[in-house]
Amino acid sequence: MKQFLTAVILACLATSASAQERRQPQQPGVFDFYVLALSWSPSFCSSQQAGKNDQQCGVKKDFGFIVHGLWPQNEKGYPVFCTTKEEKRVPTELGRPLFDIMPSMGLIGNEWRKHGTCTGLNQQDYFALVRKAYQKVRIPQDFAHSKGVLTISPDQIEDKFVAANAGLSRTGMSTSCKGRQFAEVRICLTKDLQFRECAEVDEDSCSAEQVTLPPVR
Repeated sequence: MKQFLTAVILACLATSASAQERRQPQQPGVFDFYVLALSWSPSFCSSQQAGKNDQQCGVKKDFGFIVHGLWPQNEKGYPVFCTTKEEKRVPTELGRPLFDIMPSMGLIGNEWRKHGTCTGLNQQDYFALVRKAYQKVRIPQDFAHSKGVLTISPDQIEDKFVAANAGLSRTGMSTSCKGRQFAEVRICLTKDLQFRECAEVDEDSCSAEQVTLPPVR
């Protein structure tokens, strides 16, 4: 029993160390590339996590893919919560113009503090880059006009994005799911927002055979 408990403790420590290595804070501006995370808003809005987020999930809201974030990424791991002279709070007047692609000040503020601070950019330049990255990616028409529940494989989702975006490859993106519900697609971009491959991100893709996408209202 003592040997078993020791093995469990060592395994837990190894897991903790691995997580810390992946998310170790670093110097702002020191990273290899970006990951643009595009979340399927209906999945979020159908979850308990949405709570009373009327700004994104209200009755008259019909968001499909929205920007979850633009994340600095390294070939191995990624920096978060970097120390910067920039303000932690994002002013409403700066966040409001982003509501068509990031429909929540809570989301905007969290993404700045966790990821934007590690880019080496100021708030205005970071969110301008977020907009530019979003405009870089074409949303496949099957998702742009989704009105019914869609059941599809993660591989098929990636194939549709690859078909809609010249230069994007399956090894330069991944999908994320929660159980059998699709959550988001993550696309790797160079610092000048060109599609690129990213082995670690690609390997972290959703493993479900089929996922469902709740419909856009």
